[in-house]
Amino acid sequence: MSAFPRLVAAVATLALVAGPVNAVDVDPKLPAYEQVSGISGNLSSIGSDTLNNLMTFWAEAFQAVYPSVNIQISGPGSSTAPPALIEGTAQFGPMSRQMKPGEIDQFEKKYGYKPTEIKVCIDALAVFVHKDNPVAGLTMTQVDAMFSSTAKRGGKSIATWGEAGLTGEWATKPLSIYGRNSASGTYGFFKELMLKGGDYKNTVKEQPGSSAVVAGVASETGGIGYSGIGYKTSGVRAIPLGEKPGAFAEPTHENCLNGSYPLARFLYVYVNKKPDAKLSPLVNEFIKFVISKQGQEIVVKDGYFPLTADIAAKVASQIEK
Repeated sequence: MSAFPRLVAAVATLALVAGPVNAVDVDPKLPAYEQVSGISGNLSSIGSDTLNNLMTFWAEAFQAVYPSVNIQISGPGSSTAPPALIEGTAQFGPMSRQMKPGEIDQFEKKYGYKPTEIKVCIDALAVFVHKDNPVAGLTMTQVDAMFSSTAKRGGKSIATWGEAGLTGEWATKPLSIYGRNSASGTYGFFKELMLKGGDYKNTVKEQPGSSAVVAGVASETGGIGYSGIGYKTSGVRAIPLGEKPGAFAEPTHENCLNGSYPLARFLYVYVNKKPDAKLSPLVNEFIKFVISKQGQEIVVKDGYFPLTADIAAKVASQIEK
């Protein structure tokens, strides 16, 4: 099951609190974080590049509340999170995709139980073009035909912007395609959902991080690439997407929640939590901070979309068990 229907199912019955386009507010029902006593020690986070900036901002804000806490953040890619949790070199494993069955099996083989998956925010995986590109939107079939050599959505390979419907000086302009490397959860998510498990073209310029993808797209007028919406800059434009021509949805908070944006996803942090046992006070307080009003305000400032109070409450119940 793709992340898109999972997200829709999770929020379909909720009373949604979302501001107008480009003005995202946190749910006023989110609880404010309240400081507790006795919190100190060291934490380590290894995993997603997509979440690297957010984890850093959360850590800085948390350390401002608890000066005796030290948090190390490393974001080489989601695939590095499961081994770090298994080996015990990190307490947090941020991931921009869900763990694969094989990764869960390896964890369970060592510990006898599964890792705990925590939803920390919502992302619109964006397809970016150069800011001057006039394309109004693209279908999923068109994007697949741009990035994939196997074109499992049935489209004909697209190599120029004219083949995507642009005219004039844009008609002969070749695509310059940017993507992530295979260590990235975003690479895997895009491959599964957009390419339907197909193969990337060998012309895709694989980048080690999301910021490099966006910088590449911004540097070339024919550029196109994908990354989390939080990496958007003034040099690029996140284009509307849809299943059918003309039925495009902008990558907004509201459209992620109502299911109209096709590349909506949760972002996760995985932790090692024994069944029916509480997390350590330090780990527990950090997660509580992340899903609090203050933590979700940081999500908005970093360009991602906040959890609703209902989703945050479900996360809180997970870590309190």
